[in-house]
Amino acid sequence: MLDYSALVALAAVVREGSFERAARALHVTPSAVSQRIRLLEERVGCALVVRDHPCYATETGRRLCQHVDHVRLLERELQETLPTLAPEGPARTVLPIAVNADSLATWAAPAIAAYAAENPVLMEVAVDDQDHTAEWLRSGKVLAAVTGTAHPAPGCNSLQLGAMRYLAVASPVFMERYFSNGVRASSLANAPCLTFDTKDALQARWARRLCRRHVDLARHALPSSHAFVTAALAGMGWGMQPQALIASHLQDGSLVELMPNTALDIPLYWQHVRAASGVIERLSQAMRIAARSSLLIAK
Repeated sequence: MLDYSALVALAAVVREGSFERAARALHVTPSAVSQRIRLLEERVGCALVVRDHPCYATETGRRLCQHVDHVRLLERELQETLPTLAPEGPARTVLPIAVNADSLATWAAPAIAAYAAENPVLMEVAVDDQDHTAEWLRSGKVLAAVTGTAHPAPGCNSLQLGAMRYLAVASPVFMERYFSNGVRASSLANAPCLTFDTKDALQARWARRLCRRHVDLARHALPSSHAFVTAALAGMGWGMQPQALIASHLQDGSLVELMPNTALDIPLYWQHVRAASGVIERLSQAMRIAARSSLLIAK
């Protein structure tokens, strides 16, 4: 039988990044946290935490943290049906999820905020590309994710949310400077594009589809959805922007499409662990409703 006080200490160290901050969160001494984790490591026979700055879990440690998260959800579910079991004072469940930046900047943040305001949870939202958030689920770092992958991660359910429409846009000044003779492979190779980070493949995907071959793009890296828009308005580069985020700029002409009728529609899915928990179910419902009102309806 595992020592759950030690498991809670392990999860706190991984979440807080240090033994000292974990001790403050648990209202115990750092030596007590260290002793609990040492005994747990002796019990399972391997290291569970890499003692670095910040501390992070080993593979076995991640699996145990995931187990703790599942147990917390089940305990919360039981407390909702049997209120006499609930501890005195506000007990909040830490709920780690992963969301792509453009969803967070448009439809997802209001849904998450409204949900958290009405439920006893503490949200931990990680941001990653939609093609990579499923890995957060597979590794046990999160309990749910907005992802571009339809196939569910092990132990998870997958629900289709809809599609986010992206348009290749730039400022009129940028268009005149780089594309006055048309948008083709040669002009795209010369015109700087905006990328979120090294994982962002939307610009390259759009260029490949337009030119029917790979195009080596000059890239600015700018890891912020709203800064992406600001940079495009300033003429820093062209980029694939969520239509919902730039609608007003398209209307007033401060941003224009590189080529009409060349939108990329990126399907999005909501994946979550198969835990019988009202906490997860209510969040899933909030995400589905928000997506339905903002994303393109999946065909």
